Amino acid sequence: MAEIEKAKPANKNKKNAFVKRNTRVDLTPMVDLGFLLITFFVFTTTLSLPTVMSLNMPFDKVLPSDPICESCVLTILLEKDNVVKYYEGTPENNPAIKETTFDNNGIRNIIVQKRKAVQKLKGSADDFVMIIKPTDESNFQNFVDIIDEVAINNVKHYYTTEINDNLIRNKPAPGK
Repeated sequence: MAEIEKAKPANKNKKNAFVKRNTRVDLTPMVDLGFLLITFFVFTTTLSLPTVMSLNMPFDKVLPSDPICESCVLTILLEKDNVVKYYEGTPENNPAIKETTFDNNGIRNIIVQKRKAVQKLKGSADDFVMIIKPTDESNFQNFVDIIDEVAINNVKHYYTTEINDNLIRNKPAPGK
């Protein structure tokens, strides 16, 4: 605590002599209070926890038997150098493969247009199905970006599968 010490007067003969007092302030309680406050705020504050987007993986033992209309399907091919190719319908009909980008006027606009077309055709945009096919040359960031687009556009049904090399080259499969 703060203490006040009286200095002994140098000259005892003077009655009205000014008595100089030395003050010494002890800051130990203030430091203790500071550490208590820091400790309190450290223990009561929760740090932001990282959040993870859930990815539902299919059970591969059983083949999918979901009835899907051909005009409700949009297949997206992720390739190297951030190239996004897509086609509508099934690969058996040898569809025209188009190319786009990851920006707002690219794949997002295509997904929105396809959802509107499915809603007009079926009466509900929930019938829209998106198939994602990343190549070996595509990077993980592209996959994360397309899954973000799935979440942003509220796509209810999407699948991730391996790519067929014949589709990349836009050639029909052998034997056709």
